[in-house]
Amino acid sequence: MDRWTLYEHCVQSPRDACDLLLRAHGGAPRRLLEDFAGSAAIAREWTRRGGAAVALDLDGEALGRASDEVSAVRADVMERAPFAEGSFDVVHAGNFSLGYLRERATLLAYLRERRRLLAGGGVLVGDTYGGRNAFELGAWDRERFLEGGVRVVSTWEHRRADPVTALVENVLHFRVERDGELVARHPDAFTYRWRLWSLPELRDLALEAGFRACDVFPDASGPLAPGAALDPDFSVALVARA
Repeated sequence: MDRWTLYEHCVQSPRDACDLLLRAHGGAPRRLLEDFAGSAAIAREWTRRGGAAVALDLDGEALGRASDEVSAVRADVMERAPFAEGSFDVVHAGNFSLGYLRERATLLAYLRERRRLLAGGGVLVGDTYGGRNAFELGAWDRERFLEGGVRVVSTWEHRRADPVTALVENVLHFRVERDGELVARHPDAFTYRWRLWSLPELRDLALEAGFRACDVFPDASGPLAPGAALDPDFSVALVARA
């Protein structure tokens, strides 16, 4: 198992992600743009459900995992996208990837361009995390059992964090065992250097970029009710509506 396979098994849940995208849109969306797509797992699941998907990422090796049904585009999300206005029903920027856009002006420009690409009633869905441990250094393990007696331990490490600048460095490690025997280790499988945008900052930027409204979805069941509390440590999706 390479690092991308482990990531898809242990970190992502394409089915849950697509359920959330459908619920966030609220209609019958067909055309998806998956930004920061990596191995295009969300786009692949979207096409399996009968939709059309474009996966955009700078990593050509990762995009090589996209299926024939997915249109893979190797490009920087900050380049003017080669798509017409209103080309998509949903834009998805998952895996906390909005944090790669560290400057306010850069993120605002990205949001304005993606607003241009959305059809009327379309949504941009991006996620973030926060809470009491967001800037705390440390490491947290999670295990996942796969077929064939395989146990995978994924470790999420907060290696550096500056609450003044909101810049953080996070690292994902994998340890693979089969029937209790160590068969593979992937230390520093993925390293992320982000700005951890807060929900109010993301909401304000989306509205400034021309979106008409923003909701927060803790999960695919629906938006956070007004005045409701989030978990002390949370991971949520911001849904910006065109």
